Amino acid sequence: MIIDAAPGPFTFDRDSTALVVIDMQRDFLLPGGFGESLGNDVSQLRRTIEPLAALIAAWRAAGLPIIHTREGHKSDLSDCPPAKLNRGKPSMRIGDPGAFGRILIRGEYGHDIVDELQPIDGEIVVDKPGKGAFYATDMQEVLEKLGITSLVVTGVTTEVCVHTTVREANDRGYECLVLADCVGSYFPEFQRVGLAMIAAQGGIFGWVADSPSVIAALQE
Repeated sequence: MIIDAAPGPFTFDRDSTALVVIDMQRDFLLPGGFGESLGNDVSQLRRTIEPLAALIAAWRAAGLPIIHTREGHKSDLSDCPPAKLNRGKPSMRIGDPGAFGRILIRGEYGHDIVDELQPIDGEIVVDKPGKGAFYATDMQEVLEKLGITSLVVTGVTTEVCVHTTVREANDRGYECLVLADCVGSYFPEFQRVGLAMIAAQGGIFGWVADSPSVIAALQE
């Protein structure tokens, strides 16, 4: 399939492409949650839910693999280094009580994916302790087992976990298409620049497109 994208057409094979949905978690997206407690406008992230739900439905209908990720930590925080733990407002840091349970702790309500985008049986969920999907996870092994060489990347946030994952994937030889309407940042300027950085210099990290073009290609 060929998708109209920046900086040029993105070509991928259905049999070797996976959809990656990064960190669409309640802690980040729900009003009253961790993300909003830091002073962020969660509507900037929530605008991705509707187009992403449509994309996921089309991807499922085509019978193609979907990999969801969740950022979070063990309950004892043994996998959360001080360099990450000592960030944010005191009493509102990772592991502290939040509106939806302990913040970014695996198994808590807030750690899980928003209701609209919940994985279904058979879809892979990769729990990651860092920003990128490859660090301290089995992501590489999952992709190799599936025979994946191209990734369609969605999720939040554009400049942090999406960017880190795309850069890691690029270093490992994967071709990445990032969908602008299905990734989000709390900061509009970061969203704009983050997408521009991916497609700059002839696609230094990957390509950028919108989800309707992918959905149309899937339905051909």
